[in-house]
Amino acid sequence: MVSAKSSMSKNDFEFITPDWPAPRNIKALSTIRSGGVSTGPYATLNLGDHVGDNPQAVAANRALIGQHAPMEPLWLTQVHGKTVVNAACTCPHAEADAAFTRMAYRICAIMTADCLPVLFCDIHGTAVGAAHAGWRGLNAGVLEATVKAMQTPPGEILAWLGPAIGPNAFEVGPEVRAAFVAQDHAAESAFRPSANDGKWLANLYQLARQRLSACGVTQIYGGDRCTFTEHETFFSYRRDGVTGRMASMIWFE
Repeated sequence: MVSAKSSMSKNDFEFITPDWPAPRNIKALSTIRSGGVSTGPYATLNLGDHVGDNPQAVAANRALIGQHAPMEPLWLTQVHGKTVVNAACTCPHAEADAAFTRMAYRICAIMTADCLPVLFCDIHGTAVGAAHAGWRGLNAGVLEATVKAMQTPPGEILAWLGPAIGPNAFEVGPEVRAAFVAQDHAAESAFRPSANDGKWLANLYQLARQRLSACGVTQIYGGDRCTFTEHETFFSYRRDGVTGRMASMIWFE
């Protein structure tokens, strides 16, 4: 199954829209790295204001994205934890790694450059959420916390796994594998030995599916891109070190 569709904006920059059976009033997109004004390692559509890019360029890039959104997204200060905030009543730059809302036109947004962005909506089009799931947050339970915060039966929730580092590129140490397996023995299947002795290749997408399924979310889509290997399309912190950030955003009308 194709996980996402590319769309072209009226300003000629591309973004990804989830390929999922969400209600018509659900609006969601995930940016790629092209179409903005940033230069150097941030070229060109960097949306992160914390990575060393020119603040004016970041503001211009966010303004471009704003032409597709009804209001300013709730930009978070992400800390690789599991705190979830309500996008309808939270101040910008709050320390959190997920947001949800039951209020129309409030935009939940997550920035990534290898970590896994997960977008959520309910089948009725009355609740949405977004979570930043790097391995630390994923292991800490950020996806489960987001599902709980939405106050919707998990069986009525759809989840879309946005662009993240793929299973052939995400090399981790044995402590990462041990942390997941300690919580769920089934997580063993999401790791395979790396060519580097003592290292493992981790499948973030599979780990996320396992966690979501365990808490009752079974309608799971996406999960077939790789930010590390798709150089022209995505920023990747693991690949480049100094780099920009993409954003995955969701709201309902």
